[in-house]
Amino acid sequence: MLASAISLTACGKEPLYQEQGYVFGTLVEVSIYGTEEARAKQAVATVMQEFQRLHNLLHAWKPSALSELNAALAQGKTKEVSSELAAILRDAAQLSAQSDNLFNPAIGGMVQLWGFHADEFQSALPDQKKLAVVVAAKPQMSDLIFHSLPLSPSRLRPPRFALPASGRGVLVSSRNSAVQLDLGGYAKGYALDSAVALLKQQGISNALINIGGNVLALGAHGARAWRVGIQHPRQPGPIATLELHDGEAIGTSGDYQHYFMVGGQRYCHLIDPRSGQPVQGVQAVTVLTRGDHAGVRSDAVSKPLFISGRAAWRNAAKQMGLTEALLIDGHGIIHLTTAMQKRLEFVDKKMVPEMERVN
Repeated sequence: MLASAISLTACGKEPLYQEQGYVFGTLVEVSIYGTEEARAKQAVATVMQEFQRLHNLLHAWKPSALSELNAALAQGKTKEVSSELAAILRDAAQLSAQSDNLFNPAIGGMVQLWGFHADEFQSALPDQKKLAVVVAAKPQMSDLIFHSLPLSPSRLRPPRFALPASGRGVLVSSRNSAVQLDLGGYAKGYALDSAVALLKQQGISNALINIGGNVLALGAHGARAWRVGIQHPRQPGPIATLELHDGEAIGTSGDYQHYFMVGGQRYCHLIDPRSGQPVQGVQAVTVLTRGDHAGVRSDAVSKPLFISGRAAWRNAAKQMGLTEALLIDGHGIIHLTTAMQKRLEFVDKKMVPEMERVN
């Protein structure tokens, strides 16, 4: 992971330290306000190391604990995993159940067939017969089976993350050999929560962590809240900005970063598990979350809304416990909840009359 640091200071003002890197296949940035540079730099270094550790743990197709588990599941075998990974999978399974499996990290096989398990995407459609086999198998997170396994003390990892480890190893198997785990819609949020926990441990009270548009706020930017932008899905720059308060997070799912074109049609990485096809008719969804595991929720709960589409995203938002959400449909029309509308300041004021507000 490459990283660059920028320290911004001004006479009589508190310092702002920022560092950027590239991990989880996207740009990450950590900003710390009101802390002297040396301590801020050390704190950010710890966070960046944690991001790289999680990248290595949760990568879906390069060598990782998750890819090793996937190989075992494909062969119908049982695999021992760390208590941390087991906790992540259990939590993802709960979110999947809450979403009626629209958030479904078990469909890594479908994602792979569409060519999104690669650093660069090829403009080619998958073998439809192979895809149909995976769709018919209906892989779900509920197919996973967990069995606790005591570990020797030397192999235990101290619990210090957003989802605490139990101190025991876990055996994982699956009732369905079609289950292939892809936590691309969960890992960034988990990393956000982990970063906040690490910063707090180091006495950092004011920070903003941005992982590819998933952003979590700690404290404030001096006397004001952190202000962040929501990326326009078809133009450079933000479509709107909002103030993000302590403990709040925003997450965006869009069709504009990971996609390819065939015959003038856009195919994005967000797959509907019911059909095995990339979602059409939605450009982006942004949600705002807060409280415990705000990072994880900001990452995961935007997916059911995106997959539900214009017709059903409101019901999906209610099901996931969201009051602040925004959807931009395939025509670029903005749909949003009243609570979300109150938080946003749109860059182009002319867009406001085109919006459809929903409660």
